[in-house]
Amino acid sequence: MAPPADLPSNVRVSSHPCLIAKLGQLRSASATPREVKALVHEISLILGCEALASALTSTPGSKDKSPLGFEYTGADVSPGTVSIVPILRSGLAMVEGIQSILPRAVPVHHLGLYREPLTLEPVEYYNNLPHHVSSTSDPSSAPSSLAIIVDPIIATGGTCAAAIQTLKEWGVQKVLVISLLGASEGIQRAAGAWAEGTEIWVAGVDPEITKDGMLKPGLGDIGDRLFLTLGK
Repeated sequence: MAPPADLPSNVRVSSHPCLIAKLGQLRSASATPREVKALVHEISLILGCEALASALTSTPGSKDKSPLGFEYTGADVSPGTVSIVPILRSGLAMVEGIQSILPRAVPVHHLGLYREPLTLEPVEYYNNLPHHVSSTSDPSSAPSSLAIIVDPIIATGGTCAAAIQTLKEWGVQKVLVISLLGASEGIQRAAGAWAEGTEIWVAGVDPEITKDGMLKPGLGDIGDRLFLTLGK
């Protein structure tokens, strides 16, 4: 799938008709919190299938027997070490969809980032990557070969770019970003943070953001819609 002409080559925008329809449903102010949660999960699942088909390859697995007693060789995926990195808090709603696609359990490392209201620049307040910076003397700090960032929205791109930079410093070989919706300008910023090591998949692109850093027409504050904190 080639990227749109105005986006970098490491960006993919899905053309799946079901995704397009579900994204339209998610945009609606009339969607209930239960519907918002379900739609975020369903879009993550469909988009994740497309993104992981590009990021992973099939490899031979162990031998097993079918219920009829016939021997066969199973399958696994490469790279062998994968982790999911949700951006708190709305990225949590996408984790289950991505987990359900992968053939085995993988670690989930949380990153907490928020935008400073005046500058709209990212501020990190939580990071549970193993020791953050990898150490050759401590195997438990070894980075994943593939880190999957999940965050519903890429607005200014600052938060996504900061997360990519953090994972690069940790030592991952590749970053896969899966996001429901992004602003064109923000996607370009995120895609340029580590262009050779990052691939970005989105279900849709909005042309602009407001002065407050919200997508137009966007999805509203997806975190508030998910966690019933509207008007806080």
